[in-house]
Amino acid sequence: MLFFGLFIWYCFCLPSKLFKDPTSTVLEDKNGILLGAKIADDGQWRFPYDEKIPEKFTKAIINFEDKYFYRHPGINPVSVFRAFKQNIKAGKIKSGGSTLTMQAIRIARKNKPRTFFEKFIEVILATRLELSYSKKEILAFYASNAPFGGNVVGLDAASWRYFGRSPHQLSWSEAATLAILPNSPALIYPGKNHEKLLAKRNRLLVSLWKSGAMDSITCVLAQAELLPEKPFSLPQLSPHLLDRASKEGMNGQTVLSTLDANLQERIKNIVEKHSLKLQGNQVFNAAAIVADVETGNVVAYVGNVEPQAPSKSPPSGKTSTNVSPSEGGGKGEAVDIITSPRSTGSIMKPFLFSAMLSEGEILPNTLVPDVPMQIGDFSPQNFYLTYDGAVPARRALARSLNVPCVKMLQQYGVDRFHSYLKKLGITTLNYSAEHYGLTLILGGAEATLWDLTGIYASMARKLNHSIGNVQSENDFHSLNYFSNQKIKNKKQESGGLADAASIYLTFEAMAEVNRPDIDASWQLFSSSFKIAWKTGTSFGYRDGWAIGVTPQYVVGVWVGNANGEGRPNLTGIGTAAPILFEIFGTLGNQEWFKMPQDEMKQIEVCKESGYRALPICEHIEKQWVQSAGLKTAPCPYHRLIHLDATGRWRVNSDCENVSSMIHKSWFVLPPAMEWYYKFKNPMYSELPAFRSDCKTSANGSSMELLYPKQESKIFVPVELDESTGKVVFRVAHRKSETTIYWHLDDNYIGSTKGLHEMGFSPEPGKHTLTLVDENGETISQKFEIIGKK
Repeated sequence: MLFFGLFIWYCFCLPSKLFKDPTSTVLEDKNGILLGAKIADDGQWRFPYDEKIPEKFTKAIINFEDKYFYRHPGINPVSVFRAFKQNIKAGKIKSGGSTLTMQAIRIARKNKPRTFFEKFIEVILATRLELSYSKKEILAFYASNAPFGGNVVGLDAASWRYFGRSPHQLSWSEAATLAILPNSPALIYPGKNHEKLLAKRNRLLVSLWKSGAMDSITCVLAQAELLPEKPFSLPQLSPHLLDRASKEGMNGQTVLSTLDANLQERIKNIVEKHSLKLQGNQVFNAAAIVADVETGNVVAYVGNVEPQAPSKSPPSGKTSTNVSPSEGGGKGEAVDIITSPRSTGSIMKPFLFSAMLSEGEILPNTLVPDVPMQIGDFSPQNFYLTYDGAVPARRALARSLNVPCVKMLQQYGVDRFHSYLKKLGITTLNYSAEHYGLTLILGGAEATLWDLTGIYASMARKLNHSIGNVQSENDFHSLNYFSNQKIKNKKQESGGLADAASIYLTFEAMAEVNRPDIDASWQLFSSSFKIAWKTGTSFGYRDGWAIGVTPQYVVGVWVGNANGEGRPNLTGIGTAAPILFEIFGTLGNQEWFKMPQDEMKQIEVCKESGYRALPICEHIEKQWVQSAGLKTAPCPYHRLIHLDATGRWRVNSDCENVSSMIHKSWFVLPPAMEWYYKFKNPMYSELPAFRSDCKTSANGSSMELLYPKQESKIFVPVELDESTGKVVFRVAHRKSETTIYWHLDDNYIGSTKGLHEMGFSPEPGKHTLTLVDENGETISQKFEIIGKK
């Protein structure tokens, strides 16, 4: 019975998990190259268990510690008997006769006092360990947990800390040095026991030569190698991703990422180089991410500009630790910008453009109003405070004009766009559509560089697959940085998202990104290949964005201050775009997207308006458009007018015989659009005036108020001398030389001719402005004065 009980104890005496100490979080690139590591929770550099032990270290440690390792069952009877004699003679534990298996057990048991009883327990557990694991696994247990001096534990950590390289790249001299240390870890300290360590290493090298592990020349050369003088700092190629992985459930693990170490280093250097220039404008933070379009795998991840590592060497006998983002300086280096919600500026405008194309609400060149607008307290303005009257939707996107994009969102619907953004993969829309309102398209909401870059990658992926006929469950999914397992990213619903043709037309517009002549800096960004790119600048010059995409890669860049401080000239075009284009330059030549012709139709389009052509459109051209474009409305701006025989005057049947009339198609914009459009488009022809003997046609209005809009609430300005200022009211008339008579609350206040503007200071309260031109046409507008400021 006693024997049976002992047998049961022996079967279950070995713990299910031998080593329970916390381990470092280790980040590797896709090829296993070390990108960085985070010290374990107990302050030790202890890498996770590694089953792969390099051959040189294996031969060195077995030669030095346990020559019969592969032949004994966990204990070496000869060594135990010799140690027993020595210990009895000395009256204490002087020699343990331990095998590598026994040493692994002792390390697992936290190096308990060296007593005869403890030695007996080690012997029992060592034999049990041999029955449960292979020799290779036992050696890996030992190598992963042996002490190597100071706070360095395990072969992997020791190799990087003392030689700055992977254990699989160690020389014979380096492998021999590390084989000695677990037996005498104090020998490694710089400046201490140098000669003793050198002598032990050289004796081991000679022993290895004699055993046939190396030839004589290799042995002589190995003995000539110098010992390490001080610990190396571990690589810090992507500390923010290392912190992120640790926080996302991979603390204490080896994270095999999707990053490419060589590319990561190049991108990191580019961002840091540009950051040094930006610091002159007190802009201290920048981030960049590069991902493969097809897989969504991140290949470079620069979460922020990193603080400089300490330049001082650690004191003798102590080891240094790496500076992690969480220990960064006072400029916000600790913040991982890639996952931080920031105001988007204009970076989401392409999403609206592609959505409206896909829904058949616009064609690429459909004219969109670009005139002053005010909705309640919201009065969007273009960046350079100018207006074109009307611009093609494609050009509005390329020039990132705010007012036309707000008009497009107003047409599409804020609720629809809010829902659409969530479907695309924006995870930071924490408020209702009503909360954001029309500011949603101008940066009124926050998004992360991770989400935005992932959406552009998904759009490119869908377009690529439509050409290659690749069957995919869902092309829209977030990015991925983790290679250790299958992608667990939350997938977005693909239904209702932009089709491939709409995405192609959007990318075509983005490839022609430019700015008004006043901002010629965009022309400095050129490359040998085509890139679809978009910039964004948040209100107050706090965030500069630039995202670009090709069929192969997507690149996202952010520049600013992590604390939200705005700086003059902190724009996406001026700060983030230069980084974007240099990154694309290092990625090599890229192809351009192929047109998804199967999802497109060639139709006739009115050249002036960009709408589907009517028979009366004078200039018609054929264009490839998305299939949904067949649902768009025909041109609303062309109409037939009737001229007299001279072609100079408009006439009607009241003053001219129909047979004498010239019937002509004319491109006519609404008055407000026309008022601005004609200054930017000198070829625009205004409607001819009616001949004096003809009654003015009531077809269409000749006037339109530019300011104020209906039901506006207005503050009256206060001048510097504290006197009451004037509110300037503006009106557009097709014929600027026409006299307009102004009335406020039925009181005549004056007339204008040519430039139709008038300034006055109404009293607080509700008012009605009435305008009558010399032909008797009348318009009126209600507004409210709510105070002074």
